[in-house]
This record gives sequence, structure tokens and C-alpha cells, in this order.
Amino acid sequence: MTRRGSDFAGLSVAIVTPFKNGEVDYDRLQEQVDFQVNAGTQCLCPVGTTGESPTLSHDEHHRVVEAVVEAVAGRVKVMAGTGSNSTVEAVQLTRHAQEAGVDAALVVAPYYNKPSQEGFYQHYKVLAESCDLPICVYNIPGRTGKNIEPETIVRMAELPNITMVKEATGSLDQASQVLGATDLTLLSGDDSLTLPLMSVGGEGVISVVGNIVPEDMLALTRAFAAGDLAAAQAAHHKLFPLCRDLLSLSSNPIPIKAAMRLLGRDTGELRLPMCALDAAGEAKLRVTMEQYGLTPVAV
Repeated sequence: MTRRGSDFAGLSVAIVTPFKNGEVDYDRLQEQVDFQVNAGTQCLCPVGTTGESPTLSHDEHHRVVEAVVEAVAGRVKVMAGTGSNSTVEAVQLTRHAQEAGVDAALVVAPYYNKPSQEGFYQHYKVLAESCDLPICVYNIPGRTGKNIEPETIVRMAELPNITMVKEATGSLDQASQVLGATDLTLLSGDDSLTLPLMSVGGEGVISVVGNIVPEDMLALTRAFAAGDLAAAQAAHHKLFPLCRDLLSLSSNPIPIKAAMRLLGRDTGELRLPMCALDAAGEAKLRVTMEQYGLTPVAV
């Protein structure tokens, strides 16, 4: 079955927003883009959860999207985070991203205000009608406070430019229901569930761990797509402890920024209310990284 959005199959990386002295560090951002492009990552996703979008001003959000598009220079796809719990604001962010030249919009479910299922549908319908971009519905009830039910996503699939779902409910049943009833492309929103989701019809991942080991996550998705289940399973089991720690030691993106700092690739600076990983968490992360084969620097 050919699915809408399948041109975003494989590895997308939800990149962090680097900060220095409280400001966006655009030099580091350029370095991150080049690192990902050189690794073979197929799509970059700026200003999402991993990019600390809730603490960016609108001007910063716009500028980060523009900077990533400029740095990518057509070498890979860009799927920018443009969601909000305000439909009007989400429309504004999505329209700006389209004007900036992104290839798709990653739109998180409206958070905090917990709309009804009809409210979810109407929110995405307005967004879909306000732009020409392919839209990826980002369903992460652990962050937003409410699940977009499969039946609602099936309704959304009737809208022409709703083409993808970033699945972060942790439910294979929900993923299976969406895949069985629509022609949407499903992308994993949890690194450790990438292989299980691909086994029921998912086509890739929007990854956090890909910030530090994109080649290994790319190897997993390519192995499964090529029918080499043994290689995909081996990659999954190697990646699992690292994926687990990056999403369990603290809220994303706290652990991944710590890991990048330990690898000498980022300042690790976060914006409040996010704060640095505590000493015990960093010690555990360091051990996991060393066991994985990564060599943390002395900091």
C-alpha cells in the first residue's frame, strides 16, 4: 500500500535548539545541521519538543526555522514544529514556516486546554485549509494531557494535506488501528518503539537519539525496510538502553542536551523551567554512553 507522506519515511531527527548565555546559538545550530546532513539523516525537525519550542519567543521560533532552512540549503527535508494550543497561533506559525520554505509541518495536539475530539478535528481542519504544506499530526498525550483518538485521526485523514502521524502514545493498538483504516504514513515518536511500530506498518521515526547517533538509527530503519529483520533487531537492542535513558532520566530534551554536552557538541544550556540533569542522572547517562561505545569528554 502506497501511503501519503511516505517521502518522509526513514530517519527524521528532532534537533535541539542550542542556547548560549540565554540566546539562540546560531553557529551551533549550523553545526548541528551539517552533522545531520553528513550522517545521511533524511529530514530535520526544528522547534519541536526537543527544540524547547514552548520557551522560544515567536521571533525566535521564526528565526530558528528560517536558519535551519537556510543551513539545509535543500540538502535534506525540513519538517518544522508549528503547533500550539491556540489554533490562531498555530495557523500563524504554520504559514510562516511555509513562507520560510519548509517541506512539512509537525503539528502537536493542542495541549493543556484538553479539547474534545471534535475540537481536535476542527483545529487540524483549520490548519490544513490554511496552508499547502503536508501536515504531520503529533499525538503525544503524555505531554498534551489528552489523546487524539484513532477515530478522530481517521476523520483527519480525509483532509488532503494531513499526510502523517507522529505516534507517541506508546500504544501499538492505536497505531494498528490508524494504519489499518487510513493511508497515512506513521512515524514513531519514541525511539525505543521504532522497530515495533515499523513491524505493524510504520515507516520511520522522528528521533531524539538521532541527535548523537543518527547513523545507528538510520541503520535500523534501512535494515527493516530492506527486509533484514535480524539486523534491525540487533540495532534495536543496541540502541535500547541509550533510548531508554534519554527519555527516562528526565524530561526531554534535558538528557539529550546533557549527552551532547558530554560529547563536546553543545553547551547543554536549557531554558527555565527546564534545568540541567542532576549529578546522579548524568552519572548514569555517562555509564550508558560508555557501554554503548560513546566516549564522553571530561567536563
